[in-house]
Amino acid sequence: MQELTSMMNIGREMDRKLRSVGIDSAEKLTETGAKQAFLKLKEKYPGMCLVHLYTLEGAVQNTEFNSLSEEKKKELKEFSDFLKG
Repeated sequence: MQELTSMMNIGREMDRKLRSVGIDSAEKLTETGAKQAFLKLKEKYPGMCLVHLYTLEGAVQNTEFNSLSEEKKKELKEFSDFLKG
């Protein structure tokens, strides 16, 4: 199993939060996907924001979060906005 912190964009704090919601490896995050991981995190940590979602997606895609395509950023923003109600 690959450590979460070995993934792009995942630091110690995000590693700790992901582990607290049952995502304890890079494989588990990839399998879960950024959106589902974000949902789990948002339930436990209401302060999670769009940038965190970008960070998770960047980790899954193995790219810097600010290098995500504009199309992907738009999709993620719509998802985040939907969650806000």
